[in-house]
Amino acid sequence: MGLHFAAAAFSQMPLTPMKIRYFNTVAAYLEPYSAQNWMLFAPDPLSEDRGILARAQCRDGSVTSFHDVTTRYIEAAQSSRFFPSHMSRLVTGNMQQLSGSDPVLARLRESERAKKKTELPLMPYEKTSQDEALRFVSRYSLTQLPANVCGDGAPPEQVQVRMYIHQLPPWSDRHNPDAEGKVDAYDMDWLNAGELR
Repeated sequence: MGLHFAAAAFSQMPLTPMKIRYFNTVAAYLEPYSAQNWMLFAPDPLSEDRGILARAQCRDGSVTSFHDVTTRYIEAAQSSRFFPSHMSRLVTGNMQQLSGSDPVLARLRESERAKKKTELPLMPYEKTSQDEALRFVSRYSLTQLPANVCGDGAPPEQVQVRMYIHQLPPWSDRHNPDAEGKVDAYDMDWLNAGELR
């Protein structure tokens, strides 16, 4: 137990040369079920709702409408408070990888944006991480589409994921029934379904 808690504490320590050197080893042990974060204690609690929609391109070239693939795993997690499904962690973690980056690099880019300087491009490991997250989310979405999504019994040729981020209304508007948040949607690249199976 001591080694487990030491690994969890190490994963949350500030960025140091030692953390850079050993983080991948510790993360390989902790992820996906024991990964740690400070969201519970964050001074700015979550203020957005994220989700995934997916659509398929069929053999005849037609494109289906978007299907909600997020609701099923959220309902599965909420249906059992004592032994919830961990699939929600896998999917939400990959969604954060798609839109997030290292906190230090994020602050640097925000500073550059404020100074109207040229922003630091994505680092190679950030690109790799985002590509892996997109493949996972696309593969998961492919399994959540209706069985006969193309209507002819043939499997989809390609799948496209749309990630949406719903910025919730501010806390000050919590009693205002007319308050609405902002919704941003990001369409990802089409991926060949055969390569995801």
